[in-house]
Amino acid sequence: MNFKEIIVTKANGITKIILNRPDKLNAWTTVMGNEVKEAIEIAGQDKECRCIVVTGSGRGFCAGADMGNLQDISDGEIGKEIEVDIKIKPYQADKNLGPQILENFEGRFAYMYNCPKPIIAMINGACAGIGLIFTLYADLRFTTNEAKFTTAFASRGLIAEHGIAWLLPRLIGEAKALDLLLSARIFKGAEAESLGLVNKSLPVEELENFVNNYTKHIAEKVSPRSITIMKRQIRAGYSQTFSKSLEIADKEMFLSFEQDDFKEGVESFVENRAPRFRGVGK
Repeated sequence: MNFKEIIVTKANGITKIILNRPDKLNAWTTVMGNEVKEAIEIAGQDKECRCIVVTGSGRGFCAGADMGNLQDISDGEIGKEIEVDIKIKPYQADKNLGPQILENFEGRFAYMYNCPKPIIAMINGACAGIGLIFTLYADLRFTTNEAKFTTAFASRGLIAEHGIAWLLPRLIGEAKALDLLLSARIFKGAEAESLGLVNKSLPVEELENFVNNYTKHIAEKVSPRSITIMKRQIRAGYSQTFSKSLEIADKEMFLSFEQDDFKEGVESFVENRAPRFRGVGK
């Protein structure tokens, strides 16, 4: 696929999506949003892909919405902010792979929850506004100690957009979420880790190597079928009772006993070798 504002590479089961407007700190545009969505949909349906990494080119990850777009909106051209349908048919979740979740999630980034592959945000620099929201829909977040974060909305006369008012308190707690949203203050990667906003913060020179090793482990050591189901279990659990979550887990556990991935997982452990997971079918 030829993209205008992102770069997509594939190697060793890893699809990397690079936001590519470095002169604008990868500020978010409608084109970029549509291209990222399409690239994730393609990777999610690619049998060779085991993991998706999204990062930014240059010094930033994503500095928020492009100010030109915000200017258009402030001038009354609201339609310019709305994204259009992508060309590829959206992923249709296999009913045999865990609970269905899309009925409980909608909006701009819901497709990331529905994606069967793990999505990792490698936050290499400035991360603000809609760029920050995007990372919250990723499954895992890794960053640098010096990367700068801000929710930004209150400082632009905006409100908590695109589900962040729901997501952020669940990730870091209500008091911390209110601090970041109401103050719109700037904080760095090390604090983001202490807040629980990211999984890990590292020195700049260590981030890429760490993520490469992490994704290599996912691609080579764990069952893609297991990952797909566990992603759905977690997100479905947001609207379930404990009893319902346990009921689904019991059902899925017995189904997993019948799968090739389970047999391979046991055999590879007993034989002390790397597993060769298929991830589909039995």
